[in-house]
Amino acid sequence: MDSPTQQPSTQFLTLEESAKVDGALLSSSEKFLARLTISSLKLLQHIAQEYNVAVDSLTAQQITDWFEKDGRIRREQGIEAAYLKW
Repeated sequence: MDSPTQQPSTQFLTLEESAKVDGALLSSSEKFLARLTISSLKLLQHIAQEYNVAVDSLTAQQITDWFEKDGRIRREQGIEAAYLKW
């Protein structure tokens, strides 16, 4: 069962966002970094929501703790129970 803050199939980059990046006058490596940055922002927003803090208030420790927790969920409950599906 999904938690209230998790959607069944989380996408970190929408088709529209991807198309905008593709259409930008950027090199291939810049497009990759743009996609990574957009995806990272969305993940940080999710982490901040779980901690009930603003994104700019997140600490490196909170982010690390969140990744540890999500990894533990993946190992103990399976990939579908984790937020990150990789």
